[in-house]
Formats: sequence, structure tokens, C-alpha cells
Amino acid sequence: MSTDIRPSLGLRPVINVSGTMTSLGASIVVPEAISAMASILPHFVEINDLQRKASGVIARLTGGEAGFVTASCSAGISLAVAGAITGNNLLAIERLPDVVPEKNEVLVQMGHVVSYGAPVDQAIRLAGGKVVLVGQATSTHRFHMENAITDKTAAAVYVVSHHVVDYGLLNLKEFVEIAHAKGVPVIVDAASEYDLRIFLEQGADIALYSGHKFLGGPTSGIVAGRKELVRHAFLQNMGIGRGMKVGKESIFGVMAALEAWENRDHAGIRERETGYLNLWKRTLDGRPGLTALIEPDPTHNPLDRLRLIVDSEQAHITAWDLADALAKGSPPIIVRDHEVEHRYFYLDPCNLHPGEETIVAERLAQELDKARASNEIIATPIENRSRHRFDGALRWPD
Repeated sequence: MSTDIRPSLGLRPVINVSGTMTSLGASIVVPEAISAMASILPHFVEINDLQRKASGVIARLTGGEAGFVTASCSAGISLAVAGAITGNNLLAIERLPDVVPEKNEVLVQMGHVVSYGAPVDQAIRLAGGKVVLVGQATSTHRFHMENAITDKTAAAVYVVSHHVVDYGLLNLKEFVEIAHAKGVPVIVDAASEYDLRIFLEQGADIALYSGHKFLGGPTSGIVAGRKELVRHAFLQNMGIGRGMKVGKESIFGVMAALEAWENRDHAGIRERETGYLNLWKRTLDGRPGLTALIEPDPTHNPLDRLRLIVDSEQAHITAWDLADALAKGSPPIIVRDHEVEHRYFYLDPCNLHPGEETIVAERLAQELDKARASNEIIATPIENRSRHRFDGALRWPD
């Protein structure tokens, strides 16, 4: 591990057991991407030609016909939707989002309208798309989608995420079948997904990935799929995509990260991460009020996480107070706490430097010992988290 620059910048040296979260810097960038970015930074290139080179790498890795690199997966949603609305009409591209072609409706299952830090539907609206919600939050049937498609439907967006409702909705194959029967292209938001081929194989016309999560590339998004639709999305760089542009270093860095992905020891990484999980489980097993379960990823990525269920009466601390104590301590440990109101949180092993797994185990033991030694149960109202969730953002800059 290289010298830690964070203390010299006045930044907390956080340890990330939350996962590939943008708010924490997403992932550890692989050496191949770092080297590629450094090698191209001193030189001028013709960006469109570099994107053509990237298209070949993206096509090979995803099975798509073409692809390009953009600023983020969120940018990819907007560009792909805009492309489906405008086609190659350059005037329409310039006029978005205020002047929109009549065919601008975009279908999304209601249970897929989630937030990844911003709402999914906002990325669609930025492109001039009119969001048409399909079904209910926990129930979408064929007739819902079949009857939602009109002559104004430009595209249908399918979201793959641990945030979406995971029951009662149309799966991707059925979603594609219904859309394609009426000539509607399907765009899949697969930002945090490990499998680069499955969504196009299942019939999606465009698949969108993060370049900086599991791939370990620079901050970026990858658009892959049918050549015509990819071209129409790429043309948005002459319009709304200008503010989503990506530099030579990010394009080349993503190319390097993709090629490194081909040669990565995926089985070895899984074995190492399993060792981390077993260490944490041994640390937690037998402690009063704690249940530690190793569980598979809900979207079928090849990784497991440890779910820590906390009985505050016995552990003398709530799940959310334990999560906060870990985050406030030294070194700060940031857990995956998006469902903490249900009295559990997760530990994700995929973003650790060697030795950090031991520090996580030690910090867990310290905070739990401290809580058990307390005469009173450490239990702040869960409502306080909601009330103060955005305080840091609202105060920025101090």
C-alpha cells in the first residue's frame, strides 16, 4: 500500500466496509488504470478516436456491438435516454431538455425508482424524458407494462440494484420481451454489477456500468450495447452530455481497468474476502445480543457480506449507535447501514487493503466491550439519524 496522503490533507483515514460507494470514493483503483492514466496525461489525443479504441475494448468485454466512456453511470442513463429520444437529429440534441420530440416517454417500474445518491427518475428527466411509472411499488404485472406502451414511448429503463424492490416485479427477460414486442429499446442501469455480459445477453439494448466500482477504474461510466443506440447516446456529447464529458485519462484508465478485469484472479479475491468474513464472524460469535450471518449479494454478484443483527437489550447498544460509534472512532470504520432501522447493518469485504480486516475486527470488539460495560443501554432515537442525515451537505463548506 502506498503512503497515505489523507492525514496531510486533513482527511479522516476511513476504512470502507460499506462497499463500492461513490460517497467514499467508490473503490481502490487498480495499478493498471493508474499507470495508464499517468502515461497518457502528458499527451494530446483526438478524443473521438480514443473513444473508438475504447469501444472495441468495451464491446469485447460486454458482448455489445459498441460502447463509450462517460462521466458516470448516472450520466450514462441521461445520455442513453436522450439518444433514444433524439436519435441522430442534431437540432433535437441541441434543444434538449426544453424542446423535446413528442416521442419522449420512458417506462420504469415503480419499484425501481430508487435513489443511488440522486433519484433514478431525475437522470431520465434531465434528458427531457417523461417518466411513466409502471405498476405499483411491490407489484408489476405484464398488463401494467403492455398498456403503458404508447406511440410516445421512447425507451424503457430497468434498474439492477440492492435498493430496488426484489419481489413482485417483472424480471429483465420478461421486461425485454414486452418492450421488444412493441419496438421499445431497453436500457439497463447496472452500475454496481460484476457481470459485464449478462444484461445484454438477456436482451437489453444498452447496459450501463460504473467504471469506478467493481472494475477499479477512474470515476466514469460505461455505455455498451447496440451500435445505433450507442451512437445516438454518444452524439449527446454535443448537447446535454457536454457537462458530463470525460477526459483522456479516464477513457484510457477505463480501457486499462477493463483489460485488467480479464486477467484478474476473481477466485483468489473471493477466497481472500471469505477469510475476512470468517474473521469478523469469529470475533462476533458468542457475544451477547449479536447474530452474525454471512449472506450472498442480493443481485447475485459473486461476493458475500456479513450481516450483524443487534439486540440492544443484550448488547447494550443499538445497531445504529454501533454503526455511528465505529464511524466516529479511530480509525473510522464506515459500515453498510442503509437498512439499520431494522436493527442490523452489513460489513462488505471488497474494498480493504491488507491488514485492515484485522483493524475492523479490533474496532468491533472495542466498541462492543465499551457498550457492555455501560450501565445503560446506548440507544439514541432512530429519528435523529433522519433529522440530521444531510447536515454535513447543508453546511458545506463550513
